[in-house]
Amino acid sequence: MSISDASSPPPDTRSPDTRSPDARSQNIQSPDVPDSPVSRREQIYLVAGRLFSERGYHATSMRDLAAELGIQGGSLYAHISGKEDLLIEIVNRAARQFDAALYSLRSEQLTPQGRLREAMTRHLGVIAENMDSATVFFHEWKHLSPEPLAAVIAWRDGIEAFYRELIAEGVQAGVYRPELNVKMAANLVLSSVNWAYTWYRPGGALSPQDVATSFEQMLLAGLEQPAGQQLSGPPATGEQ
Repeated sequence: MSISDASSPPPDTRSPDTRSPDARSQNIQSPDVPDSPVSRREQIYLVAGRLFSERGYHATSMRDLAAELGIQGGSLYAHISGKEDLLIEIVNRAARQFDAALYSLRSEQLTPQGRLREAMTRHLGVIAENMDSATVFFHEWKHLSPEPLAAVIAWRDGIEAFYRELIAEGVQAGVYRPELNVKMAANLVLSSVNWAYTWYRPGGALSPQDVATSFEQMLLAGLEQPAGQQLSGPPATGEQ
């Protein structure tokens, strides 16, 4: 399963913002794009993403959001229609970021291993650059009402199929083990990159590329044919 129905993520170790709500609201910056002033509507989405990430969707009230922005609660409704609209937009934005990062790989001329490595690197990069929205995306999506929830599940199925496609390409090319269970292998790879949101912290000792490289080395070692047994297959296309 690509979108984790996980237990609560570990506590956020970042230092709390002790400024007053008014001070915070005057120059809110995007956590995903440093030093980038944003509109009031965008501020609402960004602050909602942070609060949903830190406290959880149900534990965050509209009053909490208004206080963090330094505005009256009623003022929020000039920009949004309700709390779930915020969750839907945060989830949809994250899905679009993953789509943009991953699906373009189908048209790139790479070996099967290179395509899978690049997919993992890009996947981790989206998470690392958008920690608040990634946490909401992977952990709070289950609170959506039936219609938007069904859309997320359909998206999840598409991403799982994409990773199965990457694994199957390697099996067909003879570089991955012929007896490999493609579905299980794809779920293993996908779970490893998705769960990075629970422990990875930007600015730490490991960059997204470092994490991707470590995952690649460990996971691909279990997928690849032993040395000397790899077959020469057709050029990698990314299509089944």
